[in-house]
Amino acid sequence: MSKDQAKKVLKLALVLYVASFLIINWNDVSWVFNYKEVYGLVSDFFNPYPSIDATSIDAYFYPNHSQNSTTAAPAKITAQTVYTEKQNTLEIPKISISVPIVFATSTVKADLMKNLDQGAVYYPGSVYPGQTGQIIILGHSAPPGWPTIKHDWIFSQLDKLSEGDKISIDMNNVQYTYVVIKKTIINRGSDIPQDGLDASKNVLTLISCWPPGKDYQRITVQAELQTS
Repeated sequence: MSKDQAKKVLKLALVLYVASFLIINWNDVSWVFNYKEVYGLVSDFFNPYPSIDATSIDAYFYPNHSQNSTTAAPAKITAQTVYTEKQNTLEIPKISISVPIVFATSTVKADLMKNLDQGAVYYPGSVYPGQTGQIIILGHSAPPGWPTIKHDWIFSQLDKLSEGDKISIDMNNVQYTYVVIKKTIINRGSDIPQDGLDASKNVLTLISCWPPGKDYQRITVQAELQTS
């Protein structure tokens, strides 16, 4: 075989390899061929979209008894629970989410950003499941077609949740189930409307940027712990 023939065979083999790779992995690589997504990826690479601003999170808490508080310890609530082998996991079946919960120890934005890369962030000052008060969990969102790297995408579909949907927290071999009661879009830094919330219950609030991947507003989903 001549060198020219060998080059042609090599080129053909390379083309077939690339074509096969694209067909097999199309769901993961299709975003590369969407110029809007590529532009957004490049833009966000040089100007990373901001996440939740830690200095404004306290505004989202309603009166809360937490482990960091100087007030009395939070009261316990008799919850409906089941055994689970999963540890520190947030599950939202409707949008196919099962991600690690990261317990943040700092409210410094740079620290929170690192935590958000690892999963859903349990914000300092939140009570635990089964205690009266509020739990705040933060998560990234990303625009459609964003590659599923790190955990940038986990709260991208919070808008699909509606009243009655289930959210679970797995902790210490116990699964706690929450039922969605409210979904709200608010301006950045605004308080979450407290209408209908009961400070004597255990309320879970999920917060992310809105629209997905942008820092214009916030989407919040609130859910109450199922009790016995």
